[in-house]
Amino acid sequence: MQEVAIIDYGMGNLHSVGKAIERVAPEVRVSVTDQYERVRAADRVILPGVGAMRDCMAEIRRLGVDDWVREAVEQKPLLGICVGMQALMATSEENEGTEGIGMLPASVRFFGHDLREDGQRLKVPHMGWNQVFQAAAPALWRNIEDGSRFYFVHSYYVEAEGNANLAGRCHYGVDLAAAVAAPNLFAVQFHPEKSHDAGLQLLRNFIDWDGSL
Repeated sequence: MQEVAIIDYGMGNLHSVGKAIERVAPEVRVSVTDQYERVRAADRVILPGVGAMRDCMAEIRRLGVDDWVREAVEQKPLLGICVGMQALMATSEENEGTEGIGMLPASVRFFGHDLREDGQRLKVPHMGWNQVFQAAAPALWRNIEDGSRFYFVHSYYVEAEGNANLAGRCHYGVDLAAAVAAPNLFAVQFHPEKSHDAGLQLLRNFIDWDGSL
C-alpha cells in the first residue's frame, strides 16, 4: 500500500489535509508524523504550513525537517501547501526577513499595507476564492479547468514575474505564484483541502504524479 507522510512540525492543517487525501485516494495510507523514519519510508510527502514564517522555519530547523525535505525531493514527490510553499523559497520578507529552506530561488514578498487595484484598496490578507491560471506541470492540473477558483489565506506571496518555476498564476493587486513546480516538487499557495472539487482533484493528481515535468 502506498503511504503519504504529512509532516507534523506543529504548524499546519494536518488532519484536514489528511482527510482530504483519504477521500480522494482511499487506497493509500496517510501518516501524520514528526518522525524522520516515517517520512523517509513514505512514497510521497506533504509539507503543510500556517502561521508566521519565522515560527514555521524555527520548528522546521529544530526538528531537521529542512533536511528531510531536501532528501525527499531527491527521491519522491513532495507537495508544499500555503506557508509550506513559502518555506521552500530562499527568503521571505516576513518578520523582518526570514531565511527559507532554499529549494527554489524565489523570494516571498509582503502585499503591503496599501495594496490597490483600479484605485480601490484591497484587504490584506488575501482571503477567499480566486482564479488560478495554469502555467506548467500539466499532470498536476489534469481534469482541472484553467481559471478554476481555489481558496487562499495569506499576507505574503511568491512573485510570479520572472519565476522560472511558475506552475500557476493568480492576481490580487499583483501577479503572484499560486503554484510552483520542479522535478519531484509541487507547491501551492492556496489550500487544496478547502478548495472543493478543484482542490480535491489536485490532491488526486498529486497521488498519481510520478514527479516528472
